[in-house]
Amino acid sequence: MKTSACGCALGLAAGAAIFNAFCFVPGVFAAENGATITPFGVTDFGAGMLPPSTPFGTVGVRAAYYSADVVKNGRGDRIDNDFDLTVKTIGLAYIHMSETQLFGASVGFGTIIPLMDINGSLTVPTPGGPFTLAGEDFALGDIQIMPLMLQWNAPPNLFVNASLQVQAPTGSYDVNEPFNVGTNHWAIAPLVGFTYLTDGGFEISSRIELNFNTENPDTDYTSGVEYKQEFAVGQHFGPWTLGAGGYVYQQLSDDTGPTAGDGNRGRVMALGPAISFFEPGLPVMSLHAYREFAAENRAEGVNVAFRIGMAF
Repeated sequence: MKTSACGCALGLAAGAAIFNAFCFVPGVFAAENGATITPFGVTDFGAGMLPPSTPFGTVGVRAAYYSADVVKNGRGDRIDNDFDLTVKTIGLAYIHMSETQLFGASVGFGTIIPLMDINGSLTVPTPGGPFTLAGEDFALGDIQIMPLMLQWNAPPNLFVNASLQVQAPTGSYDVNEPFNVGTNHWAIAPLVGFTYLTDGGFEISSRIELNFNTENPDTDYTSGVEYKQEFAVGQHFGPWTLGAGGYVYQQLSDDTGPTAGDGNRGRVMALGPAISFFEPGLPVMSLHAYREFAAENRAEGVNVAFRIGMAF
């Protein structure tokens, strides 16, 4: 392997990996309201790498901004309802990877605590004419726990991980409010990620997730199973990685409940530039900006996220 590629692999394994596992920041709505339960744009480069084993673990922060003024129906047509949504999130995370081995993998665990600020409005038709719904919520979101995280390394080229993620209904929620930071139900998500590096330092990374959702007891609504795949491709130049990333989201099964309609299956895709930086001894940082398209039964907007983390 060339020196440049070896440096890429070692840098990612010791640095860029430290934030990819803890960037899960809970989403804004339940799928019953046209959005995913867990967030988009979580990983980009180094998706197959969990943090290294260290005495005190890894800590990090993810700051995210999402904005949309378009909602599309099941045919992908824009709904004219003066929709506007802005979500700002700060996620604080901790991960500890141990020296314990299971199935040939390093074993770890982690948790994420999000603080969210949501502001939205939309107009709905009524017998008496159009009525505008508006609201905002600034509070703790749904906490996520990863009780089991596994990391397999086949250096210098291939890195694979698997995790189990449990999202608890800890976030602020009021059934009478149109916009909430909490989802008011549990979600279980198995995840698998991989990163492959060529000898020339070209990287291909991806992460696949399935969401299994329980019923919202205040609405008797259960969101369907959701499939999400995030990806990034880029070239390493010393401590920098430059390229592009995005995600694909598809709801695999119908929602069920009194307002589920035709099943409310959502879909969306996104693409955009991505960049990361890692220098040994310094925090690892990453920034991406994605534009969504091809949405069905959900909002379509812009997703920007900055991540910083360090192992101790």
